[in-house]
Amino acid sequence: MGLLENTLIILLLIVISAFCSTSEIALAAARKLKLAQLAENGDPRAATVLALQSQPGHFFTTIQIGLNAVAILAGVLGEGAYSPLFTEALQSHVSSATTAATLGSVLSFALVTAAFVLLADLLPKRVAIVAPEAIALRIAGPMAFCIRLLSPLVWAFNGIANLIMSRFGLPETRPDDVTPADIVALSLAGMNAGVVAEQEQHFIENVFELESRTAPSLMTARDSIVWLDSQEDEAAIRAKLRAHPHDKFPVCEGNIDNVVGYVDSKDILNRILNGDALSLKAEGLLRNALILPDTLTLGEILEQFKAAREDFALIINEYALIVGLITLNDVTATLVGETLDTSDEAQIIQRDENSWLVDGLTPVGDLETLLDIPPFPDDDQFETIAGFLMYVLRKVPRPTESVDHGGFRFEVLDVDHHRIDQLLVTRLEAKAP
Repeated sequence: MGLLENTLIILLLIVISAFCSTSEIALAAARKLKLAQLAENGDPRAATVLALQSQPGHFFTTIQIGLNAVAILAGVLGEGAYSPLFTEALQSHVSSATTAATLGSVLSFALVTAAFVLLADLLPKRVAIVAPEAIALRIAGPMAFCIRLLSPLVWAFNGIANLIMSRFGLPETRPDDVTPADIVALSLAGMNAGVVAEQEQHFIENVFELESRTAPSLMTARDSIVWLDSQEDEAAIRAKLRAHPHDKFPVCEGNIDNVVGYVDSKDILNRILNGDALSLKAEGLLRNALILPDTLTLGEILEQFKAAREDFALIINEYALIVGLITLNDVTATLVGETLDTSDEAQIIQRDENSWLVDGLTPVGDLETLLDIPPFPDDDQFETIAGFLMYVLRKVPRPTESVDHGGFRFEVLDVDHHRIDQLLVTRLEAKAP
């Protein structure tokens, strides 16, 4: 064959190799979730791609057979087609015919290799990685045909590869599980690309936080619960309602651990407006309170609220003692994201650019999010920043005692009845202006 025929055949081999390279990247990178959606919408090509992905050994074997066969054939043809030309051109510049032949072979090899690297490998793969699903849909049919055409070779090579992988205990299929971390990473990538709004990304991240945080990380602590005693008279009830205008109040008998129910402030208001006597023993005023264990996650608590049609619950520990109170608003605040409130009742109050006053009951997750603090060590052992200090110091800290973590210092400012009431959090290295 002449130079023109060899060149045309090499170009055809480049096209075949480019098809194999594109198919390899597109089929491997195509996202199964997106393909499944397309298949559900009636696109048969998506179903073909999913079938190919379910048996990656088959299409990888077919691709490797094609790539290697094409590369070997192109090398042979390139040597025969271009080596004489380069040798003839170099003979007038070098003294030895052997040297000219050697250089001609090297230049011929370099030319063919460069053409394959650029046109058959690099460019096709870069195109495929940009739009893997779209390309996978287009090449699915031809690739399925190639697999059937080379099925004897595919069966032989794939069987040997499977045998070797099984001997070494290597997995033969790609795992299909999608973890919460994967979804959060995808939403973050979408936000960086501008296709997902920042608040949407934060919402997605907070949804998964519901399953990682338990009731103690969010509940109102036992000492802060405002409750009514079933034996209290009207004056005492009115005074407590006036001082603490909450929607609902737990009702206990004698002490907070003896819960008999709860009252809604709207029912109390109706009785006052109707001129009725205000008594917690009045018929229809007392309702059954939802009691939940402190081991439940926020997601499980949300399900309990939905099932019981309630929006608040009392939290008990393993000894059946009341340890806190949690409301639906508390859980939804976690979903939408809490802001850095500057009011006196806020858990985190910023003093200046590098220091914050923090309530001891502040969940460590809130500090990690708001202050960009690295994850706390052994954070499965505690829920609040006070718990972190006691876990690290192995005692109830005294004022001025501190712990350093992640470039921040956590210093105890006030301890009230063995409870860490307030801390000063300081960034050890101030941010550059």
